[in-house]
Amino acid sequence: MHVVADTETLVADGIITTPQAAEIEARSRQTMVTLGINTILCLGILSATGGLIFWLQDALAVAICGGLAFVLGLAILKRGSATLLMFGNAAALIGAGMLTGGGALELAHNHETIAGPVMAGAGFVLFAAAAAGFARGLLPARFVIGAVCVLGLALHLGGLGFLLDRHEIAGLTVSLFFLYAALLIGGTGWLLDVRLISALAIVPFAQVLDTGTFYLHAVYAFYSPEPTLSILQMSALIAAGLWVAATHEERLARHARIVTVMAFVVANLCALVGSLWGDVVGQTIWGPERPGTWTSDDWEAYQTALDAFRETALNIPEGVFSIVWAAALVAIALRAAHRNNRGLFNTAVVFGVIHAYTQMFESFGDKPLAYVIGGLVLIPVAWGMWRFDQLLRERAGPAPD
Repeated sequence: MHVVADTETLVADGIITTPQAAEIEARSRQTMVTLGINTILCLGILSATGGLIFWLQDALAVAICGGLAFVLGLAILKRGSATLLMFGNAAALIGAGMLTGGGALELAHNHETIAGPVMAGAGFVLFAAAAAGFARGLLPARFVIGAVCVLGLALHLGGLGFLLDRHEIAGLTVSLFFLYAALLIGGTGWLLDVRLISALAIVPFAQVLDTGTFYLHAVYAFYSPEPTLSILQMSALIAAGLWVAATHEERLARHARIVTVMAFVVANLCALVGSLWGDVVGQTIWGPERPGTWTSDDWEAYQTALDAFRETALNIPEGVFSIVWAAALVAIALRAAHRNNRGLFNTAVVFGVIHAYTQMFESFGDKPLAYVIGGLVLIPVAWGMWRFDQLLRERAGPAPD
C-alpha cells in the first residue's frame, strides 16, 4: 500500500534507520520518474499516430506506413539493445494504431453499411487474442501486446457505438451498452494492471444515467439530468470499491481504490448540480417524453404532462442538497483520514472548497450571518474529530517494537 510518511521524523523517532529512509526516498522518486516517462511516451505515441492518420488522409498510405512502422518496431524489440526498446515499443504501437485507427476511419467514411459490424467483430477478435496472450505470457513484448489489447477494445466499442448511432437506438439498449463498456474497460485495466484504464471505466458507467460532459467554445460543461439517482449509483460503486479494496490482494485493491475515487468525483459533481438546481427525481427517465416536433400544441401538452408529473414526483430542493452534501463531505473526509485513504480524503477536501466557494456566490453572498453560523458549527466538528482520533489511538495501544 502507498502511504504518506515523513522519513525524517521516522528516523528521529528511531522507527527506521537513515539508510532505510534513503532507500524509501529513492524508490519513491524512481516510481514518480517512471510514471512521468511512461506518461510522456504514451502521449507521444497517441499524438504521432493521430497526426499521421489525418496528415496522410489515404487508406492505402496509412496502411503501408502503419505496417512498416509495426514491422520496424518488432524488429527493434527482437534484435535491438535494451537502450533501444523504448523506440521499438513506440514504433510498433504507432504502426498498430495507424492500422486500426486508419481502418476504422476508412470504414466509417466510405463503408457505413458494414462499418459497425466489421469494427465490432474485428475489434473483439483482436482484443480477445491480445488479452489471452498477455494473460498467459505467451508473447515477450508485453507493453506492445497490452496496447494492442486496448486498441482492439477501442475498435470493438467504437463499432458498437457506431451501430447504435447509425440505427438511432436509444433508451435501455444504450444504457446496457454503456454498462457493458464500463465492465470491459475496468476489466482490461485490471488485466493489464494500468490504473489509468481502470479509471476511464467511470465515463461509460456515468453515462448509464446520461451523466456526462460537453464542450462549447471556451467552455467545458458537466451535466447530470438525474443527480439523485446518479449519486445513488456512484455510492453503490464506492461501497463496492471500498469492500474490494479491503478484502482482496493489493493488485486488485489499487484498481478498486482508483475507481472508488473516480466515482466519488462524479458523485460530488452531481451533488454540485443538485445544490444549484435541486432535482425532480426520475423526470428524464419515467417522466413525460419530449415531443419530436415543437409546435405550440406539442409544447403545451408536454408542459401540462410535465407539471402533472412534478406534482407527484419526489422533489428535492437545492437547499437540502447543499446541507446533506456538506455533512457527507465532512463525514467522508474523517473516515478517509482514519482509513489512510488519501484519494478520498483529498477529493473530499477539494470538493469541500468548491462547495463553499459555490455557495458563497450562489446562496450566501449577502448573508454574513451564514458564515458566522457555519464557522461556529465547524469548530465543535473539528474538536469532535480530534477527540475521536484520540480515542482510536488509545484503543489501538502503543506501537509494536
